[in-house]
Amino acid sequence: MNSELHEEIRRLARERNAVILAHNYERAEVQDVADYVGDSLGLSREAAKTEADVIVFCGVHFMAETAAILSPQKRVLLPDMAAGCSLASTIDADQLREWKAEHPGAVVVSYVNTTAEVKAETDYCCTSGNAVEVINAIPADKEILFCPDMFLGAHVRRVTGRENIRVWMGECHVHAGIDPEDIALQRAKHPGAEFLIHPECGCSTSVLDAVSSGAVDAEGVKVLSTEGMIRRPAESPNDEFIVATEVGILHRLRRENPTKTFFAANDRAVCAYMKVTTLPKVLRSLETLEYRITVPDDVAKRARRAIERMIAIGGKGGPPLSPVPETFDPGE
Repeated sequence: MNSELHEEIRRLARERNAVILAHNYERAEVQDVADYVGDSLGLSREAAKTEADVIVFCGVHFMAETAAILSPQKRVLLPDMAAGCSLASTIDADQLREWKAEHPGAVVVSYVNTTAEVKAETDYCCTSGNAVEVINAIPADKEILFCPDMFLGAHVRRVTGRENIRVWMGECHVHAGIDPEDIALQRAKHPGAEFLIHPECGCSTSVLDAVSSGAVDAEGVKVLSTEGMIRRPAESPNDEFIVATEVGILHRLRRENPTKTFFAANDRAVCAYMKVTTLPKVLRSLETLEYRITVPDDVAKRARRAIERMIAIGGKGGPPLSPVPETFDPGE
């Protein structure tokens, strides 16, 4: 049945001149039908450079919004409007504006897991991979408002040593499935395994925080981007790996590294929002060209600056971030 759906989806995608982008946490069968599978940063880059007329975004709403902002001339489709994000929903634009009013002159750094309206109120977006670099580029005397992930914010504050970072108390619902006790249990069961963390989408930022605080032993820990995580098993002499992130990425890891063995840090680390997209919904989206995601021009224009900075920086191994001028005006 899946093979027939795959064939029909691929046929219709060619007919529509459509590209199918899928996040690593999507269902295995959705990943398998996609033209590109990656994290939100990689998907944003693919959306920005594609020559397709239609982008079918198999991810969550804020990611499709980002694609629509970067490719306003394209038709961006989200197969299911229920694909939200619990972390993104912890702050809205009104709340951020109120927070900014309480701290005039502060620089706003928002994790990519935010709505377009929040990004429009933001000076810099960041990923978990480049958050420290972004913070370090901001003059030391500038107060920083970091939202919405409290675990990533605590980690960044600890690593940079900056006391003038205020952190919004938001969290991803999936992170509850990955805690230090689960990690200790898996590492005891598999003592020779490498411990891989991919915290890009919020669910593992609590693990990143636990490592930097000392709650999790840092020995043998590798904090990696998606592509770094995919490459690592082939580069490593180890045959076993414990993976701390949403369990959807295990499909890609096993597919691209068939001779290696992978264990989830916790099998319950499942994002329900990522799983709402199914093959029939992808097919229906191509048939009906729904549901189209659009962002008002004024919001998109203001959000694009923060997003483009995130894409330009990239993270570890990416180009350096130009320092924020000493005269930086968050309102400019």
